Amino acid sequence: MPDLDPRRVVDELKELRELTGDKDGAQRVAFTEKWREARRWMTEKLREIPGAEVERDEAGNLWATLRGASERSVLLGGHIDSVPNGGWLDGSLNTLAGIEVLRNLSGAELPVTVRLVDWADEEGARFGRSLLGSAACSGALKEEEVRGLKDRDGVSLPDALGENGLDLDRMKESNKQLENAAAYLELHIEQGPVLERMDLPLGVVLGTFGVERHAVRFTGQHAHSGSTPMDVRRDAFLAAAKSALAFRDDAAGRDDVRATNGFVNVSPAIVTAFNGVCEMSLDQRALDADVLAEMLRVAKESSERLAAEEGCEVGWERIWDIEPRPFDERLIQLAEEAVTEIAGESHRLPSGPLHDAAEMAPLMPTVMLFVKSLCGLSHTKEEDTPERDIEMSVRALHRLTEKTMELVSKG
Repeated sequence: MPDLDPRRVVDELKELRELTGDKDGAQRVAFTEKWREARRWMTEKLREIPGAEVERDEAGNLWATLRGASERSVLLGGHIDSVPNGGWLDGSLNTLAGIEVLRNLSGAELPVTVRLVDWADEEGARFGRSLLGSAACSGALKEEEVRGLKDRDGVSLPDALGENGLDLDRMKESNKQLENAAAYLELHIEQGPVLERMDLPLGVVLGTFGVERHAVRFTGQHAHSGSTPMDVRRDAFLAAAKSALAFRDDAAGRDDVRATNGFVNVSPAIVTAFNGVCEMSLDQRALDADVLAEMLRVAKESSERLAAEEGCEVGWERIWDIEPRPFDERLIQLAEEAVTEIAGESHRLPSGPLHDAAEMAPLMPTVMLFVKSLCGLSHTKEEDTPERDIEMSVRALHRLTEKTMELVSKG
């Protein structure tokens, strides 16, 4: 059995950065040439592992399999695609750490099968549909909801898939890859500041937040900014602004939730009038479904009250939602053991961002490991993690894989 070499993961991450990045950061947007180049590079690495069976499924997900005594399998998941001008670790750490774990396990008599999957288009950066490959594999993808998606150049998703040898209507056939899957493990940079603030290199993820995402539209009456007295104005922007503060304050008063106003559009948006219409987004996240529902209820009530104070009306339109995806308690415990053995201390925390693990959690026991992100930055070329912590994360994933293999082998 080859020795585990976490330093090699750091070196390969840098190699990939040079191959598929530029001065602005990573450019491995799914279904583009840079992504295909990264895939070719990764496939070569996988084919060098003795005994590894490498294949691509109908959704474009790349699989490497080490057969064990049992067909029941432990899956290690990640994604090599990036956002435009992304960081050197988001996604690629997951896959390259997984390759190193496979290298170490190759040639050994494994009690169960171990598989690495590089999910296609986790980021959704080109067409706006995140978790595309894992959603297809899980069976959650709804083809008609994505068939009409186009990128900024007008290229449709089905056409882009066709350029990569894929057919939208066959993507869910990839579900057969999960036939013997017994557990799913994923390593990822935190993308937030929690572990750094606690001066900890590693943490264990409790699950991914549920999301309620709405467009909130306030309607008043625009009029001339010079001729309209303050006490008779129906300023939709002010109703929205007061509501945004209420949304923030409600979230700030709760335990570890999020509320974010991402876009704000006003009309008529001219200097000489106050605005009769203001539409903004509200993205709410929580790990507890009841808490998320309560946040939404409170937000709607607050917006109605504050809109009325400004002589306005408010309407809500759901953009998207996903329920919280808690991870498996047994695997959380094993992950905590692995992290403690490697780093001396662990911490449990939820994931605000979504990950492919969210698609696997309803189907099988699932858990994630986080490694510290400096300054909480991600999706930017400034994204970084100390190399020592990266190496520890590889060791922790390896240790967790061993523990999970033992658990799965016992049935």
